[in-house]
Amino acid sequence: MHDSAKYLIHADVVADGVVERSDVVGAVFGQTEGLLGDELDLRALQESSKVGRIDVEIDSEGGRSYGEVTIASGLDKVETAILAAALETIERVGPCRADLEVTKIEDVRAAKRRAIVERATDLLASFEGEVTRSADLIEEVRQAVRVEDVTEYEGLPAGPRVGDSDAIIVVEGRADVLQLLKYGIKNAVAVEGTDVPEPVADLTRERTVTAFLDGDRGGDLILKELQQVGAVDYAAFAPENRSVEDLSRDEVMAALREKVSADAVAGATSPHETVAATDGSARPAPPGTSESPATTESPAETDASRDADEATETDERTPESGASAESDDSGDAEADPEPAEAPSVPETLAGHVEAVVGTDSEEVVLLDREFGVLSSAPATEAFEAVAEAEPAPTTVVLDGELDQRLLDVAAQRGVEQIVPRSTGEFVKQPTGVRIRTADQF
Repeated sequence: MHDSAKYLIHADVVADGVVERSDVVGAVFGQTEGLLGDELDLRALQESSKVGRIDVEIDSEGGRSYGEVTIASGLDKVETAILAAALETIERVGPCRADLEVTKIEDVRAAKRRAIVERATDLLASFEGEVTRSADLIEEVRQAVRVEDVTEYEGLPAGPRVGDSDAIIVVEGRADVLQLLKYGIKNAVAVEGTDVPEPVADLTRERTVTAFLDGDRGGDLILKELQQVGAVDYAAFAPENRSVEDLSRDEVMAALREKVSADAVAGATSPHETVAATDGSARPAPPGTSESPATTESPAETDASRDADEATETDERTPESGASAESDDSGDAEADPEPAEAPSVPETLAGHVEAVVGTDSEEVVLLDREFGVLSSAPATEAFEAVAEAEPAPTTVVLDGELDQRLLDVAAQRGVEQIVPRSTGEFVKQPTGVRIRTADQF
């Protein structure tokens, strides 16, 4: 019957006592017999296969029985609705008082059509996907192998050669590491934000380091903090307002090939604007002779040590322009000494720690994600400052001792890290808040 059914009648039954499936079926046949006339008699309809068997699922609990009744119908919708309404006239099941309520009449054909549409959509998507993969099979396999090479260094996304390479490339995020892997560069490690992790800071002191960063203010801040907490030999930037993860192979190779000494950008207001270039990447003024194109090299041979060698040649050509810049700066200082006396606003976490804790300010400073100052208050009012801050800070720098009460409210407000002068005893420490004391900077 189910194969030819057009509709399914669904009904809920509740009985004031313990009853079984056979009791429900008997009640359906017995209490609807003769109710709708010979043409809609339930037994006759079953014998002619216009109505299917009565399916009942019932359970008993606490002296009451609860179940669901399902009847398949091959009648038209009007006759099916009449039959469904007749079921609600049932008042007893077995020896118990009962209520039977029709919850819905389901169109079996509509349900089948929905299933057909969903399955056809899945099949079509799978078919189109296979066609796409066939067209780019070689490149897909090549990229898949490179993506599998992504590893971790001290919990940070990194290429497989970071652990043993003499030179490394420091980038901002995992997507940048993946992009460089696509182009055969396997010695990149990500800092995952503007707060440089200690493992990366320690690693920069042991290797030849190239910072390859996005062409925005976030890239500038990461470079400045890297120079404060670690050691950077070279700097390269994506074109203005672009990210490393969006660059093509030629753009990546050009930026790395024409990187500059980190010392050349140390004093610049915006490091990626230190020198101009047609594609916006950081590089020294173009020499008289052009470099050989990057397209002649194999991606597998490209790594940070080869880039570092090329950047060394670049550095030998830059002292003259660097000396000129120093001369110009000194001349400006003599002509107008006032700008030099104006206090500078820290742009890195280390700078804020020095300004707050290093000067014994006895203050608490609340910072946003880019280390901009949201507000400040006396250290004794740190709890109230964090609890009432709008918007909530990302970082808190405290010239005082961090206690459990302040740590708890910081975790509730979504603070990501706290840098206090010292820490007290904690009963519990939230995992979402990173704590580093000032002496770690």
